[in-house]
Amino acid sequence: MTTELRWQNCVQHRSKEVQEFISKYLGDAKRQVLLIAGAGFDPRSTAVSDLVAATIGNRVRGLFIREERPNPDGELVDRATKNLERMTQFVPSHSSLPIKIFADDGAVIGGREAIQALEKLPLTDVTDVIIDFSALSRGVAFPIVRYLLERAQNSVPSFNLHLMVNDEPEIDSEVVSTACDKVGTIHGFKGRLGLDDTSRAAKLWLPQYACGQRAILDRIYNFVQPHDVCPILPFPSSNPRAGDELIEHYGQEFESVWEVDARNIVYADEKSPRDLYRTILRIDDARKRVFAEVGGSLLVLTPIGSKAMAIGALMAAIERDFPVAYIESIGYTVNFKKVDEHRMENGELVHVWLHGEAYQN
Repeated sequence: MTTELRWQNCVQHRSKEVQEFISKYLGDAKRQVLLIAGAGFDPRSTAVSDLVAATIGNRVRGLFIREERPNPDGELVDRATKNLERMTQFVPSHSSLPIKIFADDGAVIGGREAIQALEKLPLTDVTDVIIDFSALSRGVAFPIVRYLLERAQNSVPSFNLHLMVNDEPEIDSEVVSTACDKVGTIHGFKGRLGLDDTSRAAKLWLPQYACGQRAILDRIYNFVQPHDVCPILPFPSSNPRAGDELIEHYGQEFESVWEVDARNIVYADEKSPRDLYRTILRIDDARKRVFAEVGGSLLVLTPIGSKAMAIGALMAAIERDFPVAYIESIGYTVNFKKVDEHRMENGELVHVWLHGEAYQN
């Protein structure tokens, strides 16, 4: 029997649909909006704030997060500063929130620091909260979404919770992260990993792939120590050959390290969080039946690559309390020439309505 999915019919928009949604729904004069966004070096940082502010004017206030890592590259800092200046220009009612991603001893604290800051945030006069994934790391964005979703569910009055991202995989491929030396789970997403009741469970690792992440994926694989691996590849995708290129890029790992059976490759729409969300939960339902009598099944997710797909993994992780294995980035190397060639006009806006009035009935 298939379990009913919480977001089986979730409201999702893409491209021009997102602009229409902002104009028609958030354009209503009774809407009071809080926009939470990362003010990073990525040129996509400003896309959502520009669009929302241009549509609803002074009914939006911003909370712009500056992720602080040790010894950042000067050009990254300069670009982040310029993006923040643009965002604050379009959203005059705002506050800037610096978040330390690492403690002095190297411990990863970004997600925890973000939650502590949000606990002090008043939301009684807010009708809609938008979390813009475009320039937030997953280690910060995932805990924020989980916390605000729980807060929305328990608040009276409640508020609508929206996730948005300006997704452009071509830019992602030009940003190479330098991983820290600690492998673990994202704050709030340990799930049942490491518990006694899952010690005999058949572990399935579901990593999203992106080029240039071989070392990171190898370390996460050794941390999870899965019994099987189901790589998640984008299809359909903006680059029709993206899946084939990733298989070629990780060919040695597929054959010799992860021992991936071609039948275990998972394809999901690159621009549809709902598609990946449904796919992950279908896999979980099927494995529960198969492994029920021999210790159970445990899915472990690793969202790397497309942020639109990462939202789908986030939704699945929240619904079934899946662990999310992850390595935080201590720095970035960026091909700014290629990034500036792509810029924002090639990106596609994606919106998921996670909680609120759309689901009251």
